[in-house]
Amino acid sequence: MRRGPLTWSARLAAGFAALLALGVVQLPDRVQAQESAAVPVAGAPALLVADSLRIEGRDTLIAEGNVEALSGQTRLRAARIVYDRAADRLTLEGPITVIEGERIVVLAESGDLDAGLENGLLRGARMVLDQQVQLAANRIDRIGGRYTQLYKAAATSCRVCDDGTPPLWQIRAKRVVHDQQEKQLYFDNAQVRVLDVPILWVPRLRLPDPTLERATGFLIPSLKQTSRLGLGVKIPYFVTLGPHRDLTITPYLSPETRTLELRYRQAFRTGQIELNGAVSNDTLGPDSRRAYLFGTGSFALPRDFQLYFDIEMTSDDAYLLDYDYSEKDRLDSAITITRTRRDEFIQASLTGYQTLRFSESNATLPTIIGDLTYERRFRPGLLGGELRMGLQTNSRFRSSDDPTDGIGRDVSRVSADLFWLRNWSLAYGVQAEVKTGASLDGFRILQDDTFDGDLAELVPQTALTLRWPLIKSSANGATHLLEPVAMLGWTGGSRRDLPNDESTRVEFDEGNLLSLSRFPAPDRRERGIVAAYGVNWMRQGPRGMETNLTLGQVWRDEADPDFSTSSGLSGQSSDLLIAGQLKTPDGLAVSARTLYDGGLSLSKAEARLLWQQQDFALGAAYVWLGTDLAEDRPSTQSEWSLDGTYRISRHWTGSANLRYDVARDETAEAGVGLRYQNECLELNLSLSRRFTASAIVEPSTDFGFTVAIRGFGVGTTDKSYTRTCRNAPT
Repeated sequence: MRRGPLTWSARLAAGFAALLALGVVQLPDRVQAQESAAVPVAGAPALLVADSLRIEGRDTLIAEGNVEALSGQTRLRAARIVYDRAADRLTLEGPITVIEGERIVVLAESGDLDAGLENGLLRGARMVLDQQVQLAANRIDRIGGRYTQLYKAAATSCRVCDDGTPPLWQIRAKRVVHDQQEKQLYFDNAQVRVLDVPILWVPRLRLPDPTLERATGFLIPSLKQTSRLGLGVKIPYFVTLGPHRDLTITPYLSPETRTLELRYRQAFRTGQIELNGAVSNDTLGPDSRRAYLFGTGSFALPRDFQLYFDIEMTSDDAYLLDYDYSEKDRLDSAITITRTRRDEFIQASLTGYQTLRFSESNATLPTIIGDLTYERRFRPGLLGGELRMGLQTNSRFRSSDDPTDGIGRDVSRVSADLFWLRNWSLAYGVQAEVKTGASLDGFRILQDDTFDGDLAELVPQTALTLRWPLIKSSANGATHLLEPVAMLGWTGGSRRDLPNDESTRVEFDEGNLLSLSRFPAPDRRERGIVAAYGVNWMRQGPRGMETNLTLGQVWRDEADPDFSTSSGLSGQSSDLLIAGQLKTPDGLAVSARTLYDGGLSLSKAEARLLWQQQDFALGAAYVWLGTDLAEDRPSTQSEWSLDGTYRISRHWTGSANLRYDVARDETAEAGVGLRYQNECLELNLSLSRRFTASAIVEPSTDFGFTVAIRGFGVGTTDKSYTRTCRNAPT
């Protein structure tokens, strides 16, 4: 017999009773299914669904066999339900399951509820919140569809097994009230137990249930031990300031410091901001009052414009390192407005810099820099191809007024570009590209007694680039691409007597091999005839392995003295560029780039490795830079850095990091960590050491310890950490 829905209310019950009294209606033991278009709402009488339905007397309806009652978002299942019309009550026989929405489940042995399933009691019950936190009680009272009251209750997010072993931790209370609307749990006479051993008693305790994303209250505290600040404790307190704002206040107390950390976040209709800062009073230096402020924000403006800003400020050079807030040694604060469209790009920015390096002075560095970029492309019908127009401005300000040898030099630059580009496909698949045009550069130099004030020049440029892509497919399914490339270009004019303010660092890599100029800014341009040639090879295997290799070199008719020794571009012929990448389907990615001079001596090298598997991840990087006084590098730099994690077992994960200075044969940084995690607890231990020292910072050792109770405000999403039971869970 099919199951069928019957809408039950006091009026319908009275109608049935009247018909029975008149002998008009005869009800069978099992009711045939009928369709119903009724939509139950909260507080309305329940919609009953059952295999068997019968009426006894005038006021009693009995539903048996797969009984379900629905009212609003509440769904109830029971073995047997008896409805008393006179009392407007439902008597339930278990096993009973009550489902509230999608994230609250109540299990019980028996109970009594009103017809709207909003008021009543359940006996021998257990409530599960978001499949994370379970509360067991002798009795549960439901009040008004909003409050659930549990007596002699135990709450935990740990998995409970039926082998008699207690959960790892639990909270026992005389009474627990769950406010379904506010998503809060209130405990009376709460006792915190670890392995069933009482460790803490609290007369009143409030915790958010796991369905609540944001709630005012204390977050998880942490212990931190450092060699300079001693053993300290951080106790964060989270404050909701409405649905779109919040504030986190974190006192940090140790024998050497009194610190207050702050984080403010706010979401707007068109953007968001986040501010992080701290104020300290410590004994580490002559100035006891110290502070920092970092902030970011982004907003969508009208007409497709985007606004971005970031703030980075600190009271002294060592504060960020002393408190492990950041390892940056140069801070930048910027505001940027940008718009990107199919044929147009606009960007304007203003950036302020603050150096924390002992060897640098903010007065003689360009601490305020303004930039404006405008690019537009057109497609001329007669010429074909693409016409590109660009405008760039850059201004650099130093606070020093000393003009001697450019100590307080201020520079402004305007560059306008107009280029025509067109591609052709030639015989045998050769691809050709022509680029020709000119740039107009203007410079204004102030407070520098070694350079003239204003300079301007017109720089014509042209280039021809050829590519010959050759593709081959192997019998095993692999695809090979071999592409010889060549570029011949010319840049007119001679270099003017200009200070090098923007192009002090030059990188030669596969990205600019075919460029007319490898200087990063127009205050320097490669002049005369320049040729570049090389080859690209790529292989893509049938199982997902990818391999890339690039070889290249640059030749010019005259050597450029503005290229430094380590740039690889200082001679008439550049160093040989070799760059490659390797990716495997099992998560291994390797990339490397090297520059070799004519004697096959290394001038610059870097390599990176990343290997990710299900149970471990390993990252490594190596860099080698030769001596170069032009780049403020009086000695060779050679450094390894390693970091990795390994899942030792189901619940334990280890981590380590190392930075080793090969040139000095000493360790710069090292650290280890250990984490234990299951479905209800997360424990983190960390130990790190910074070995480097300078005039403003000293070597330090940090020890961190945090314990997080998962389920209350810290969700459990990775089920692989859930413990298993020898027997089925209760």
